[in-house]
Amino acid sequence: MYSKSGGGSFLASLIFFTRLPWWRLRSVPKEAFEHVVDWWPFVGWLTGGVMAVVWIGASAMGFSHTVAALMAMVARMLLTGALHEDGLADFCDGFGGGTSRARTLEIMKDSHIGTYGVLGLMVCLGLLWASIADLHSLTVWEGATLILLFDVAAKCAASFITGQLPYARTAEGAKNQVVYVGRSLQGWLWHCVRCTLALALPILFCCYLEMVHVLYLLMVPFVVEMLLVLWMRRRIGGYTGDCCGALFLLCELSLYLALPLLI
Repeated sequence: MYSKSGGGSFLASLIFFTRLPWWRLRSVPKEAFEHVVDWWPFVGWLTGGVMAVVWIGASAMGFSHTVAALMAMVARMLLTGALHEDGLADFCDGFGGGTSRARTLEIMKDSHIGTYGVLGLMVCLGLLWASIADLHSLTVWEGATLILLFDVAAKCAASFITGQLPYARTAEGAKNQVVYVGRSLQGWLWHCVRCTLALALPILFCCYLEMVHVLYLLMVPFVVEMLLVLWMRRRIGGYTGDCCGALFLLCELSLYLALPLLI
């Protein structure tokens, strides 16, 4: 019901994926949180938009490209409560240190961070920081547009996981006590429409700035998503919330790493 009507699920998605007090607007039923991933791409307008605005502001104030890139990343982490970074750390710990399905899930649920988690965060965030700093070769508006586009596109790619794999835990075993609902054929069609609408805004910006060639990169995160989904299926037979966070960051990073090959 909520995946079709969208109102409650979209607000639930904003509440779940950001730390802004959206819950003050109105009460959202627990069932709406089962569909937050469906509306995740639209949250990219906010998270990617904040990064882009901070990037523009820091650049206009005369900060170096590396500082502007770091400020943009920190702004998003503050906005999301480092939700995706936490997922990436747990994902790296579990898939790096787990030797069985049960052990992998156990490690991922542990609140402590291990060596694999630290290294995974250092490598991923370090590459992301350097990649955003390298946008200085473009105009500030072109760089901001790519930041927005890559955030939304990565969320679009990562959001398909709920229709490809079952949830690997029960509701009682989940960190947030919620199991995301899978998709029927009709649900798949609706989600493709949602992703197309979410991407429409940054694509319009790209067209306005005559950066249409950049849109060829949009296939990259979907390829990365499929490869990671195959790995998750093999290792734990499903996915968890941590997998979603890690999937988003890795899909986003793949776009930045592929950008120099195009430009």
